Order: sequence, then structure tokens, then C-alpha cells
Amino acid sequence: MCPRSWERSNAMRRSVSVARDLLLMFGAFVLASALAGALGAVNLGTALAFGQIAFAITTVYVMLRH
Repeated sequence: MCPRSWERSNAMRRSVSVARDLLLMFGAFVLASALAGALGAVNLGTALAFGQIAFAITTVYVMLRH
């Protein structure tokens, strides 16, 4: 295997990993915000606060996993 193709393969794997992590973090934000709103959050700000908490927890999870 050529060193350049190995570098390309490694870069592709890394970019897929970053995209998956970002999708996980933003998905947690959206899901928690929507769930808080559906379960009766007083207003949108309260629902988004729960989204921020979920985003922070997911960010810590992603950092500890790597």
C-alpha cells in the first residue's frame, strides 16, 4: 500500500469520526430541547436550557471516549 493512500484513508476515517461526533452532539441538543418542550417546558428558553445541558454532557462523553 502506498503511503499516500494510507494518509488519505486515515484522513477520511478521521473526518468521518469528527462528523459522527458533531452529529451526536447536535442531535442530543435537538432531542433534549424537543423532549423538554413536549413534556411541558414553561417557554422556549427553558427547553433550550435542557438542550444545552444535553449538549454539554454529550461533549464530555465524546471527549472522554477519544
